[in-house]
Amino acid sequence: MKEVIITQEQLNGLVNTLSENNKQGSYMAKQQLFTIAIMAYKMWEEMSDDEQLEDWMETKIAQSEQSITSVVKAFMYDELTDESDNNDVTGKLNFDDLIIGK
Repeated sequence: MKEVIITQEQLNGLVNTLSENNKQGSYMAKQQLFTIAIMAYKMWEEMSDDEQLEDWMETKIAQSEQSITSVVKAFMYDELTDESDNNDVTGKLNFDDLIIGK
């Protein structure tokens, strides 16, 4: 995957465009996930390895990670069970593999 570097102005334009498009409804989750990914990557890119965040920031990041992990696990399980026509899917999906860093 190539690294994507965008300016703050481009990021703001993207967020505004996605916010306007969110009014359409059916693509809202996909657009929100894209915004989350871009903004998280931008922050990750700007942070130094030893940078300390305020406690409330670390709490929000931890909560966000737990939330998105729960959604991804449920989504992937639903996709897997739909594709297998309700056949035994045990052992085909290891949820621990979905968590980066564990």
